[in-house]
Amino acid sequence: MIRIVFWQEEGGALAGFTISGHAGYRPKGEDIVCAAVSALAQTAVLSLKEHLAEEPEVRIEEGFLECRLPPSLKSSGKERARVILETIATGLKAIARDYKEYLRLEYRRV
Repeated sequence: MIRIVFWQEEGGALAGFTISGHAGYRPKGEDIVCAAVSALAQTAVLSLKEHLAEEPEVRIEEGFLECRLPPSLKSSGKERARVILETIATGLKAIARDYKEYLRLEYRRV
């Protein structure tokens, strides 16, 4: 199962996400759930790196991706990051609805 945690600041603004595990929907290389989650997560990381003055803190390992906004991020950057993070959240929620036995999504405070 893939576990996705969205990190929220006080007030609810998204500050990053952590994705861990494998869906197990199909064998490696054929798993559309893992591929969809991975594509959204990697697109979010690339978008944050491209559109923010400060790069997010990113850690990637086998079956694990964590992306956190830098604490020193200015207000204009936070608004850009919010749009990107809310977009990935929308996509991941849609996948979770269709493949709920393979994906668990939760929100936690930073």
